[in-house]
Amino acid sequence: MENLIPNEEPLRQEYFMSEVNDIIHAKAIDRGVYPTYKVVTFGCQMNARDSEKLSGILSGIGYIEAETEEDADLVLFNTCTVRENANDRLYGRVGQLKKSKEKNPDMIIGICGCMMQEAEEVEKIKKSYRHVDLVFGTHNIYKLAEILFEHLTTKKQVVNVMESAEMIVEKLPNKREFAFKSGVNITFGCNNFCSYCIVPYVRGRERSRKPEEIIDEIKGLVADGVKEIMLLGQNVNSYGRGLDEEISFATLLDRIAQIDGLERLRFMTPHPKDLSDEVIDVMKKNKKICKHLHLPLQSGSSEILKKMNRVYNKEGYLDLVRRIKAAIPDISLTTDIIVGFPGETERDFLDTLDVVKEVRYDSAFTFIYSKRSGTPAAKMDDQIDPKVIKDRFDRLLKTVQDIAAENTKKNEGKCMPVLVEGKNDHLDGYLSGKLENNLTVHFKGQERLIGEIVDVILDEAKGFYYMGHIKTSEA
Repeated sequence: MENLIPNEEPLRQEYFMSEVNDIIHAKAIDRGVYPTYKVVTFGCQMNARDSEKLSGILSGIGYIEAETEEDADLVLFNTCTVRENANDRLYGRVGQLKKSKEKNPDMIIGICGCMMQEAEEVEKIKKSYRHVDLVFGTHNIYKLAEILFEHLTTKKQVVNVMESAEMIVEKLPNKREFAFKSGVNITFGCNNFCSYCIVPYVRGRERSRKPEEIIDEIKGLVADGVKEIMLLGQNVNSYGRGLDEEISFATLLDRIAQIDGLERLRFMTPHPKDLSDEVIDVMKKNKKICKHLHLPLQSGSSEILKKMNRVYNKEGYLDLVRRIKAAIPDISLTTDIIVGFPGETERDFLDTLDVVKEVRYDSAFTFIYSKRSGTPAAKMDDQIDPKVIKDRFDRLLKTVQDIAAENTKKNEGKCMPVLVEGKNDHLDGYLSGKLENNLTVHFKGQERLIGEIVDVILDEAKGFYYMGHIKTSEA
């Protein structure tokens, strides 16, 4: 049998998908029903994209998606490890499933993703969570069928974690959450080593996909009805490093914007130190590229930024913002900010507030610093009193919210295009969608409009979202 198994990817995984499909089909005949699966995602948009790939493989080999993890025959937790409390939440969920597995001994429980790149977490699972059947990391997400085949044929716990990424394997099934928009990976890993961040240690060094593979994937998605693409990477601005041909992110962005049928193009996340004038120019001249930029600040203090190993300083960040706004006056800027980093003084915090007030972000993800084991920052002296951090966090949040409310107020009464994303969860007869600047709008409309771009008049600003109505008779 070994001689029949291809070594080359993705042919190897296609072989194992076929083998597992035969096993699943035989079991379904015996049971009279196909088994179900549930993929539970923690973390960022990169993880969400990985989960679409996992779901695609499971659907391709015969599993049917379940409503809840308790009801599923196979549960897969795709983990995040940026913050340690994410680990705690994961173990709580896995522990709860032990009773479900006692009722259904054939139930398969798997844990994959970033958290599994930490050796101590893998050992903890092997020792204390023996009801977990599959353990694999972020570097071999694509090997799900092969790992599952080993478990189904041996009935043993399978632990398959690669220390580093040997290759990029993309051409496998994926099951998109939305028919009309999709993320597309352009880079994997990170070389920046911010002192508070575990990502480079679990996602590995930066690797870029070949531009022709990215463009072919997007063309296929557009042909399948996708209107909006989000380019994904830990640091999209560094795209091109390590490739045989010389190509920058600006060049790739410009090429993608030329694809016929693509209506909206976004990217996440750029690092301020690598955001070039060429990228700004490409954004300025291409109408398909959404005039929204998520530009992580983390701190407005040059001293704290140095301790964070962010490479830029306060003045450099503000100069970049001024260049962006000069080129694209109507751009929407959002950010990430950490409060209470070790050694942060009141002066340092006021520097952060200064940047927030000058940039005037449309929204910000604000975080209270917490130690992350395995990072340099966790060993730093001058950890800040939690009460001081809480006070600063509250002041920052109020400043961000006040500015965001003033920003959104300026667009009241305007008519803007909205990508309709789905039914509103709380208002009957209402739909929800996203503006080009990534803010949400709620408005009355029929479900047939989901996935379409429609003109909506913004009746009332509500801070971080709008209430509106459709301009035309489409409603």
